[in-house]
Amino acid sequence: MRYNMLTTAIAAGLGLATVFVANPVRAANASTQPTAVTAEQLQDLKAQIASLQAQLDTLQQRTDAQSDINVATAQSTEAAQATQDKLDKLAKVVNDTQLNGKMFFDMTNIDQQDNGNKTSASGTGFDVKRFYLSVTHQFDPTWSANLTTDFQYSSSLDSAADIYVKKAYLQGKFSDAFVVRAGSADLPWIPFAENYYGFRYVENTLTDRLKFGTSADWGVHAGGDLAGKKVNYAVSMVNGAGYKNPTRSNSMDVEGRVGFVPFDGMVVAVGAYSGKLGKDTQNVDTLHTAQRGDLMVAYAKGPIRVGGEYFNASNWNNVLTAASDKADGYSLWGSLGLGSGGITAFARYDRSNLSKDLDPSLTDTYYNLGVEFPLRKGVKLAAAYKHDQRKNDTAVDLKTQEFGIWGEVAF
Repeated sequence: MRYNMLTTAIAAGLGLATVFVANPVRAANASTQPTAVTAEQLQDLKAQIASLQAQLDTLQQRTDAQSDINVATAQSTEAAQATQDKLDKLAKVVNDTQLNGKMFFDMTNIDQQDNGNKTSASGTGFDVKRFYLSVTHQFDPTWSANLTTDFQYSSSLDSAADIYVKKAYLQGKFSDAFVVRAGSADLPWIPFAENYYGFRYVENTLTDRLKFGTSADWGVHAGGDLAGKKVNYAVSMVNGAGYKNPTRSNSMDVEGRVGFVPFDGMVVAVGAYSGKLGKDTQNVDTLHTAQRGDLMVAYAKGPIRVGGEYFNASNWNNVLTAASDKADGYSLWGSLGLGSGGITAFARYDRSNLSKDLDPSLTDTYYNLGVEFPLRKGVKLAAAYKHDQRKNDTAVDLKTQEFGIWGEVAF
């Protein structure tokens, strides 16, 4: 605007000068006598005006260009901010999500004899007994979700790999004393016992090995720590058929546990289970209720682990049969660190009566012993020997001996 006014003023001045040149008589009568502008000076002024106008046009072009640059810069800044917002959201998802894995494997030789005759399970092979892949996402301090898959392959049992969903739950942690999970999650007893035993990758704990329980199931689960972690509890209401079989039934099973911690590392725990094991369906009538009671006394701290587990079960394998039956058994274990390198010697002994009413002489005797070698953080191997014999006074005599290397990889 100022440039246009300047141009107008100069043009007006030139017009006045032109009047003086064109009408000298009227100029002479004026009280002030301005200096006459010659044609050469007029031409020079016109040239200056043209130059000034060109400069103004150039400045205007630069102003317009700078405005375009400013607009483009603002658009680029907005786009960069939008990209950064997306990256921040992605970073939050990544930071709030954990990926964990655990693999149990072995390379062993099995000698299995049924009444003195070798079975097809005998031989040497490599097995991946378990491979758990777990994803946990934390929505906020209270809510989280977990998905854990279970891969297994055993050369001695089948020729195909199996993949299951072992855990899939939504968790609400309202306090250390009250944590709720909905979905397939750990049951109260077996994972708890595994934690104190410490050698799950070599062998399942007692009730899991004998199939008088399972480690996870579909339902609603609650648990927590009380009295400054001196007391812990867990209770689950589940379908009853285990995590591999999420079928519905007419009733749900209940499993619970209460643990007492008299001092650091020590635990005394009792547990119970009652239900139909998922067999009480709409078209099938059950005749008995499966029940199990559990007791464990254990100590696990530093290089020392020692403990014992006992169970008593009724009708676990007789929910659908007219006959009833009972079983019980115990497991003793211990391990001791050798030096500061993490090498650990371990041993275990199990003894169980599998059919106290229907076949009282049927027993299972199991033991193992070995040495564990940590290779690095998250990787350990164990050289071990395992012996298992199931027999009665009549026709049953199944003996399995296994020797080799067992390993665990965790990340």
